Amino acid sequence: MRIPALGLVAALVLLVAACASVAPRGPDGEAALNVIAEDYVHLILEIGEHEPGYVDAYYGPEAWPAEAKANLRTVPDLTQAAEALLAEIEAVPDAGLSPDLRQRKAYLSAHVSAAHARLRMIAGEKMGFADEAEALFGIRPELRPLESFDPVLARLDALLPGEGSLNARLGAFRGGTAIPRDRQELVIAAAIAECKARTEVHIDLPEGENFTLEFVTDKPWSGYNWYQGQSQSLIQINVDQPISIERAIDLGCHEGYPGHHVYNMLLEKTFVREKGWVEMSVYPLYSPMSLIAEGSANYGIDLAFPGETRGDWEREVLYPLAGLNPQAVELQTAILDITRELARAEYTIADDYLSGRADRETTIQRLIKYGMHSRGSAERRIRFIDTYRSYIINYSLGRDMVQDWVEAQGPDHWATMERLLGSQILPTDLL
Repeated sequence: MRIPALGLVAALVLLVAACASVAPRGPDGEAALNVIAEDYVHLILEIGEHEPGYVDAYYGPEAWPAEAKANLRTVPDLTQAAEALLAEIEAVPDAGLSPDLRQRKAYLSAHVSAAHARLRMIAGEKMGFADEAEALFGIRPELRPLESFDPVLARLDALLPGEGSLNARLGAFRGGTAIPRDRQELVIAAAIAECKARTEVHIDLPEGENFTLEFVTDKPWSGYNWYQGQSQSLIQINVDQPISIERAIDLGCHEGYPGHHVYNMLLEKTFVREKGWVEMSVYPLYSPMSLIAEGSANYGIDLAFPGETRGDWEREVLYPLAGLNPQAVELQTAILDITRELARAEYTIADDYLSGRADRETTIQRLIKYGMHSRGSAERRIRFIDTYRSYIINYSLGRDMVQDWVEAQGPDHWATMERLLGSQILPTDLL
């Protein structure tokens, strides 16, 4: 049967209207991703209402957090919404997408998948340590037997002078390099200023960027950067326990330059201000974003203070500011090099503890032995593990992955680092 010309036109109009009602996501892939990105931000903000602390930073449209509170969906409804978003992302065809948009699609998919996993955890699902880490951060950590770290302990034992147990000798050394309480602000502020000075030689920092430094107590962490948007941060330092002087540069680079402060500023500048990609205006803590954030912040320490330059600067500037004997610098540097190799022992310790295979006291003793903690420091660390669980992989594993990737790109490590910090590169892209 032939259809008259006018009838054919009407049929086509009806067909287009029907298709639009099924797939209202816009005429092309970029438009589709723009709408998906908005739905993603709303999803993350609502999860943050169910789990305080889940949203680490937000600097998107001002009205959206209030909308999340006013129109809060249940955890089951949010879980279904995440599943629907994953299907929508998958339905966006790769054909016709630029490389940047294909990366954006992959980034959204990875982060919605992590949000879906976190919702299942909020609902009560239990995962093994490695399964949880992979679901949230996109990388599966290796869980090595604790005995495999014993040779590292033996090297440290041979390095440290004095009598008594290894842990006691290390504690005595660290006690001698603790920053006096009345000089902590001076020393840490000086360290942050030097970290900034070394960073801004290589990275063009946004005009007007700044931070506020606060000293706090009763926290499960030693330092935290709360990014405020508009190139501003609040950096908090926990003074519950003595702060050994080597932590000053670590905290200054990690929380500030070229660490979290710079990372968040470059994401805001590159994506939110210049591209209008709203998904980057929210930082969900339990997401692949955190492995890049923590890994780059830790690698940034060595980038800013390569080789012997760290010890030289500490000897010339930091130790005198703290009123400490700079002769300890060489031993401190050697200790840092060895103890870094012990970092992944904590994964196995946390796996046993979180699964219930090891009780709290056993875990504290293992943290003292393999983590080189004092009793007080181990108790604070187990509080961190209780709070953040598999998040701990992001520090040492993340650092090693970032270092390997950056240094494989060519000799200009700072330029590569800047590219990483202002990108949607995922942990899997670093492999």
